[in-house]
Amino acid sequence: MTSSYDPAAEVVDLCRDLIRIDTTNPGDGSGPGERQAAEHVAALLDEAGIASEIHESEPGRASLLARWGGDTGEPLLLHGHLDVVPAHAPDWKVPPLSGEIQDGCVWGRGAVDMKDFDAILLSVIRARAAAGAVPDRPVVLAFTADEEAGGHKGAEFLVRRHPEMLADCTIAVGEVGGFSVTVRDRRMYLIQAAEKGMAWMRLTAHGTAGHGSMRNADNPITRLAAAVARIGTHQWPVRLTPAMEVLLASIAELAGTEATPDNAEALVDELGPATRMVGAVLRNSANPTVLGAGYKVNVVPGDARAQVDGRFLPGYEDEFFATMAELVGEGIEVDYLSNQPAVETPYEGDVVRAMNTALLAEDPDALVAPYLMPGGTDGKHWAKLGMRCYGFAPLRLPADLDFTALFHGVDERVPVDALQFGARVFDRFLDEF
Repeated sequence: MTSSYDPAAEVVDLCRDLIRIDTTNPGDGSGPGERQAAEHVAALLDEAGIASEIHESEPGRASLLARWGGDTGEPLLLHGHLDVVPAHAPDWKVPPLSGEIQDGCVWGRGAVDMKDFDAILLSVIRARAAAGAVPDRPVVLAFTADEEAGGHKGAEFLVRRHPEMLADCTIAVGEVGGFSVTVRDRRMYLIQAAEKGMAWMRLTAHGTAGHGSMRNADNPITRLAAAVARIGTHQWPVRLTPAMEVLLASIAELAGTEATPDNAEALVDELGPATRMVGAVLRNSANPTVLGAGYKVNVVPGDARAQVDGRFLPGYEDEFFATMAELVGEGIEVDYLSNQPAVETPYEGDVVRAMNTALLAEDPDALVAPYLMPGGTDGKHWAKLGMRCYGFAPLRLPADLDFTALFHGVDERVPVDALQFGARVFDRFLDEF
């Protein structure tokens, strides 16, 4: 790694500045949009001599694309999203858009999802540009809108409308991977090599409206409530995907056993607080999240509605949708707020070697393994162009930090030294790959 610059010099301030720009995305179009943040990133890149373009899918819903690097090898896409989920300020210890530093952490909405990685990218890029340490490989930079609502107004828009900037990229590297967990006093870094598919479903039951005092065999609330109860209580079977087989084998070695479907849940429990996230990828899942019906206590309404957050494992899409059809039952319409495929990328090749090498150079006694993420990222859209997609936003975290609870959680924060670690590792990754 070139030693004439500090890739972490700006990362903390860049993260704080990004958090202070309100890019709240409620998912209904009512937020401020990402334009201000995109212009801020464009100015930072311009200072580094990197030209960029801002593309809007709708007024204010802005994503940025830029080209950087040399002309040797296949282009690499580095991506981060600019939007964040809403935060209820009274629940927080600090104002959620303050970017305050307390207890050795940068606090604020987006600190881990994902203005931390945006800041890591920008800090590394600006330091390398100033030092003339530009990668030989072509690099496409994407800072996107709308990821928190499925990416339809961000990454999907770019894939549909501006594929000329992206189509020659073969590998995409973005969020939710490279962070550490502690297993039996050993740090392990999880690289995201797969993510569940997304089926955000809207269920509508139609029935016969009438007086609440009379018999009604066609009550849509009754029919819908039964379907929602079936969905919410269904026990999905354990299914192990390739990424999870590798991860569980690594955990089993530390635990002195062998990984099997029967002990998969016990092995995931070894991850401590990260079990919340990783435990969700042993099965398909479907959680009812929204209910709505009726307008007066003595009136049976003519329809009832619910929304369900469905997530399915790579390779188990058919099983998921067949099971959901049985659980929903007859007489209920199903349509999709978002229906996106699962993604599974082989955990192999030069890019994986470079990630491993970069992490172990900074933390030699650690282990590195792939994992499957329960949520969704913009990787689903880049995969439509044939890219291999990984999550690699490296963070070395304290063993007692419940990191996965901070995603979309109250008091979201990221340790300052983890940000600095991430910038150093990512800088080394660019040298290795």
